[in-house]
Amino acid sequence: MHSTGNPVLPGILMLHGFLGSGKDWKHYAERLQNEYTCFMPDLPGHGATPAPHDITGTFETIGESLAELAGTIHADPLHLVGYSMGGRLALYLTLHYPERFRSAVIISSSPGMKNPGEKARRYESDKRIAERITKDFDSFLDAWYELQLFATLKRHPLFSEVFERRKANDPQALAAALKQLSTGCQPSLWEKLGQNSLRTGFFVGEKDRKYVEIGRQMVNLCPNSELFIFHGCGHTLHIENRNLFLERLTGFLAGTTRH
Repeated sequence: MHSTGNPVLPGILMLHGFLGSGKDWKHYAERLQNEYTCFMPDLPGHGATPAPHDITGTFETIGESLAELAGTIHADPLHLVGYSMGGRLALYLTLHYPERFRSAVIISSSPGMKNPGEKARRYESDKRIAERITKDFDSFLDAWYELQLFATLKRHPLFSEVFERRKANDPQALAAALKQLSTGCQPSLWEKLGQNSLRTGFFVGEKDRKYVEIGRQMVNLCPNSELFIFHGCGHTLHIENRNLFLERLTGFLAGTTRH
């Protein structure tokens, strides 16, 4: 786990997305270090963290481990920031362990799938993706970033830097993580949204229409929440418009931090 900032400052637990690592947040952690201490773990199967065991590494047990981590790394409850896969974990923590946190920012993410049949099909699809990762990782990466989800990122000046960082991952560990942290493995959180007690911000890119709609649905169901739409951005809004993301993130955190 990477960290920056003085431990006496309010803390932020920052969870990266699939193919990423804790270092993905370095740009923001350096800019926040005078007001916050940032904790940026490599999630299971990513960066320097090994893949979870087939039996113990379920979405729920990984969530439980993160909640335990949150209780040990800082004296006070933490703010939560999570992107995509990390956002789904952050939402799980928000709804299951609210006593460990002050607020949550959920970026380009969802509460999972409501329909069991759809979820089962997604799980089978995820297993096929995992096989592609282990068979030919370079080919998988090329195809992954051809997805419409990443169209705006692909045109962004930072894309080549992001792509090179992704290539540093271990394909076997990534494949194992996908089988345990993908949407097909995630318990549906739709039914628990109405029980939310933390101030929660859902950040979505204007051009990421699927997640704009999911964000609107979540805000309608989730008390204490607000939707933030990033003009001109897609799924990776925190990369595509760093200045706006930092501005909105610091504004949101300032409204929930108790010094």
